[in-house]
Amino acid sequence: MYKKILFIFLLIVLSNSDSIWAKKDIKTENQAYKSGEKLKYALKYGFIKGGYISLTVKDTVWNGKKTQELELAAKTSGMVDILFKVRDRYVSYLNPLTEQPLKSVRDIREGGYTYYNEVLYDYNSLHQDSITIKSKKSGDVKVPYKIQDIVSAFYFARRYKFNDSLKEGEIIELTTYFSDEIFPLKIKYMGTETIKTDFGKINCYVFHPVTETGRMFKTDNDMTIWITRDKNRIPIKLKANLKVGAFTCELESYQGLLTSIGK
Repeated sequence: MYKKILFIFLLIVLSNSDSIWAKKDIKTENQAYKSGEKLKYALKYGFIKGGYISLTVKDTVWNGKKTQELELAAKTSGMVDILFKVRDRYVSYLNPLTEQPLKSVRDIREGGYTYYNEVLYDYNSLHQDSITIKSKKSGDVKVPYKIQDIVSAFYFARRYKFNDSLKEGEIIELTTYFSDEIFPLKIKYMGTETIKTDFGKINCYVFHPVTETGRMFKTDNDMTIWITRDKNRIPIKLKANLKVGAFTCELESYQGLLTSIGK
């Protein structure tokens, strides 16, 4: 169950569109996030707190070049940690000039299961519409040039996509490379809503991921995510109604934001 919850969180916080890539050479000052930012979320299944998810940004050097290191980390806590320990890390090394990933790391430790893989992005391809991804696990594969990994896409979306130009009912499509395959994602914009949080009443953009009904969900509207309608554009709450019950993922603490939440 925890693994499914983490996977859902990874996918839902992301958003993008093809039209944005047509403007990728137009650079503007980053007013959404900066190095030193850290977001921490609490995962709850009913009234039980089962773990934490954190998102961090820091400047670093990779392969002799200045890069941004974007990390998503997840770990269980309390009784859940005793029953099924999780220590997962997803890291993206981003070229701050092109806003594309240079390297992705997936480091999974879940119970007795471990998995580690590194993926490199080769932009020296002779084909202008594609690049080569070099995975230590599955080898080389051609992917669309505009590809993002599962972490870098979230930060790209915060800069360019979460804004008032969205139209209610609009379907946003994203192409990512995740778990050694091209992974398409669609989410539906539902409008705005002011919700109560630990940081006061916050006006948010509301999204419904386009989910498949079946083992986990009864309807395609069983998951909702709230993104702050401010300059930060961060996910502040996620709620999913599963067949086995409901879980929430809520922002618990933050540091290093460019502006205060709600401003």
